Amino acid sequence: MTLHQFIERPSVFAAEGTVAKTVYAVTPADLDAAQVNGKGPDAAALAWAKAAGFAAEAGSLLLVPGADGAVKSALFGLGGNPAEQPFAAGRLSKLLPAGDWQVETTALTGEQVALGFALGAYTFARYRSDKQKGVRLLPSPATDRADVERKAAAVTLVRDLVNIPTNDMGPADLEQAFRALGEHYGATVTAIVGDELLKQNFPLIHAVGRASTTPPRLLEMRWSPKGKKPARSITLVGKGVCFDTGGLDIKTAAGMGLMKKDMGGAANVMGLALMIMDAGLDIDLRVLVPAVENSIAGDAFRPGDIYKSRKGITVQIDNTDAEGRLVLADALAYADETPSDLMIDMATLTGAARVALGADLAPYFTDDEALSARLGKASAEETDPMWRLPLWMGYDKDLRSRAADITNAPGGGMAGAITAALFLKRFVTETKSWAHFDIYAWVPAEKPHAPVGGEAFAIRALYGVIRDMAAKA
Repeated sequence: MTLHQFIERPSVFAAEGTVAKTVYAVTPADLDAAQVNGKGPDAAALAWAKAAGFAAEAGSLLLVPGADGAVKSALFGLGGNPAEQPFAAGRLSKLLPAGDWQVETTALTGEQVALGFALGAYTFARYRSDKQKGVRLLPSPATDRADVERKAAAVTLVRDLVNIPTNDMGPADLEQAFRALGEHYGATVTAIVGDELLKQNFPLIHAVGRASTTPPRLLEMRWSPKGKKPARSITLVGKGVCFDTGGLDIKTAAGMGLMKKDMGGAANVMGLALMIMDAGLDIDLRVLVPAVENSIAGDAFRPGDIYKSRKGITVQIDNTDAEGRLVLADALAYADETPSDLMIDMATLTGAARVALGADLAPYFTDDEALSARLGKASAEETDPMWRLPLWMGYDKDLRSRAADITNAPGGGMAGAITAALFLKRFVTETKSWAHFDIYAWVPAEKPHAPVGGEAFAIRALYGVIRDMAAKA
């Protein structure tokens, strides 16, 4: 099975050696400049652009005819704001006529063009009869096509998993996708399901998911390159709440509208795992996903209940809608029993993170200064935005409970993303390098490279950090 078959998408790239028309990606300044070293639109194309009133505004396209009247080339506007340009090529898959095209530009790298194009070509057509338009890109010769394709495949996997509604992506379905990913790369996959969670001491995962008609489960994947004993170990933990009603502290209808995306943390760590395994990195990889549905039934966990976690810490339930941190707590405690060199958890955890940083930036928390520096560097290099928020221990006191060791939902309504991160920190005591990502997993307004819907956050940057770790081992 090829990578494209696994994600059920044909490649959007033309075969090497294909004869392709050229689209010139230009800024407004480029229209006033002469060709440099023979590159860029020729005088006839520039004259046509002037006559047509083409001003290279962001996302604009002008088809340029040849002497016979047929389309010879195209001009694509990048606008004048560099922040909007890196993946602007995503619009080309929707704007260009069907056929094979190559992009010539001085403003973007070949990787940015290819990845932007591939991400922009994504459609979620599982429940529709839409078909691909048939626009293909011939990447520049210097582009690492394999690396671009694995990044695009990872994002596609994340988007698909998040976009599929819960009737087709419940805990059992997520397990099936998890197993398919592992089997594709020869990984070992196991699952602890239902009451077996209690027998094996995962009480919080069981409590959150027991009211669903689909039993809760803890999924685990282990992978390393064949024939090697890697020097570095990585553990990825992803929140897999396949739907969140809010439990007995029930959400509003509006609040439930996007709760199919509450397994976005699981989807993102699966996308990251895909890149690590596809690249064959010299890494001992472990992936954990607590997969549950937070439902309402006679045996649902209740406000006021107190549970002893796997770590031995007792937790009072003061809000059943703060369930994600509960399932992560048991999974993190389990991971921490066998410390790795780096542990990353990803979760659609708090609305407070969205209030703080909006829909585009991925907030993360870590005490590891060196890791944070590497993340910042990789974020800039990959144009994969993230921002560090503080693990401010001054708020740790807010986790105190009168009846238990800690509460799952501190009162007061302030610093919710920080107190959630501090809650999780209680369950990571042996692993020296840990980072928690509180992601949105959703694009609320269309971008050139991303339609409205499920989205990958920070995983390209994380892949860059892990790739460097493997190379330096």
